[in-house]
Amino acid sequence: MTTKSTHEKILMGNEAIGLGLVENGCTVITSYPGTPASEIISSVARFKNEHDLKLHVEWSVNEKSAYEVALSNSYMGCRSAVAMKQVGLNVASDPLMSSAYTGIIGGFVLVSADDPGPHSSQTEQDSRLMAMLAKIPVFDPSSPQEAYQMVKTAVTLSEKNGIPVMIRPTTRICHARQNVKTGTIQKLKRKATFSKDPQRWAATPKYRFKLHGELNKKLAQISATKNLQPERVNKRKKAPKHCILSSGVAYSYVYDMMKDAELLDQAALYKVPMPFPLSQDFLQDLCNSYEHILVIEETYPVIEMQLPDRTNVQGKINGFIPPEGELTPDVIYPALNTFLERKTGKIPKAKPGGQRPSLCAGCPHRASYYCIKKALPKAVYPGDIGCYTLGVNLGAVDTCLCMGASINQAAGFYHSFKTSGSEAKTVVATIGDSTFIHSGITALINAKYNDARFILMILDNSTTAMTGNQPTALTGVMADGSPGNSVDLHGILKGCGMQFVKTVDPFDIEKMIATLKEAEKFTRASDGGIAVIIAKRPCLMISEKKKVYSVSVSEACTGCNYCITNFECPALITVKDRAAIDQLSCSGCGVCVHVCPIKAIEIER
Repeated sequence: MTTKSTHEKILMGNEAIGLGLVENGCTVITSYPGTPASEIISSVARFKNEHDLKLHVEWSVNEKSAYEVALSNSYMGCRSAVAMKQVGLNVASDPLMSSAYTGIIGGFVLVSADDPGPHSSQTEQDSRLMAMLAKIPVFDPSSPQEAYQMVKTAVTLSEKNGIPVMIRPTTRICHARQNVKTGTIQKLKRKATFSKDPQRWAATPKYRFKLHGELNKKLAQISATKNLQPERVNKRKKAPKHCILSSGVAYSYVYDMMKDAELLDQAALYKVPMPFPLSQDFLQDLCNSYEHILVIEETYPVIEMQLPDRTNVQGKINGFIPPEGELTPDVIYPALNTFLERKTGKIPKAKPGGQRPSLCAGCPHRASYYCIKKALPKAVYPGDIGCYTLGVNLGAVDTCLCMGASINQAAGFYHSFKTSGSEAKTVVATIGDSTFIHSGITALINAKYNDARFILMILDNSTTAMTGNQPTALTGVMADGSPGNSVDLHGILKGCGMQFVKTVDPFDIEKMIATLKEAEKFTRASDGGIAVIIAKRPCLMISEKKKVYSVSVSEACTGCNYCITNFECPALITVKDRAAIDQLSCSGCGVCVHVCPIKAIEIER
């Protein structure tokens, strides 16, 4: 049974992917929010409600959970999908590697959105390499329309071959908009059935060896499939000596440049929709047919590494194409000119500008960091992943490794001080509420078990703010907006063995500073341990936008800029060498009143 859908829609790339998953009968779709992938699940939830579909859409607590929930639905013969960003795939790598061996029954699609640049990530790692490592096929869309179409190809390929299949869009695909020709929504009406097969689903190492052999056969069959192989897009009478292989958004740039510069006759241009696995017969024929080969791909040399003979190959391995950074037109154009032996000017690079990222005016995290610095100025501050990482601007974040690492690093710093015999500094770790649920709980249990001593401040703003204000397990709201079951943060902390747990509003500056000092004493007491402070106030993006206070700067201001430098609120500006309040930006939180050393910032009402 099918439900009619609009034949053409202007869609963001992530929306196109979400619609593709819904149209192709996926009944369990899961994710953990992470830019540039976040809008996939929110669009799935919207399509579910618009078409009254019976499917489960889930914001999971982390990517590993998301992967395993969706995978189980596939074991039952139903179609599933899981979406995440590239660093989230690190968290899900364990089930990814194992599920490639066990295989699946119902089509199973993994969407891993990469962030070349990077624009909003710790790394610009290439998920296609993870697909190679796991030995699963990966598709690299070059436009939102192609991303939409590739969902159908991936689901079909997955189900036909019993193997997870990855789609790897990048930031420019995820957030681009395009007229997308859409189809109809399939309602497959499959009954979930689990067929017991311990040698497959619970395989011991002996059977894993056998499964690995079966996986390799699947890849060989997939790589030989003609409609999945690279296709020459500029078939001309002239037989050029030069060949260009490209995929993803880089291919779109290359094609447009060659077309505009009338270069399509100068080199054979191959579009690579599936960068792995590539047919070795095709690649060998390519090496035999052309004298010079250029590979243009983001971000690692995945296509390039599969070429059997790289003697006359230009690309990332030999540095012809930059081995890091986004492949923007100004990077690709001069490389094309050099490869085709053309002399022409470079595309001018845009000049960097603008202000550095900063926490919003009135953000409760700014108040929390101000209190930390005020109460414990000589402490060590391990930080974590979220918009609160911008506490680095305030001098209150010293490290930022990966999700949940602030707690483990806080424990590591404590043990380092203790074992080295050096003066033990207070350690204050900060982590968001969503990040704590994602990766912080196990870290806290580990710290408790191994007798670490530090202060942990959980910045609880009741949302996943950095990625678009998705709900968390603490809010009790599910991905489609329906009510779920909220998790008790205080109860979790008590269950982890925490004896010192206090909740404070970060806008209550005096109380927060006093609580931090009390927490420090607890960490140093003979019968003390880890002290946890929950800094609880909702994000401005989800709370009522009503000013509590109206503040101004009096004539007493000396223009010392202490408030602007040390508090960095966007509403604090300089006018005629003195501080002033930008009333359009000011949220009326009133915290800046506590910041001015000479009390020149005043509350008017």
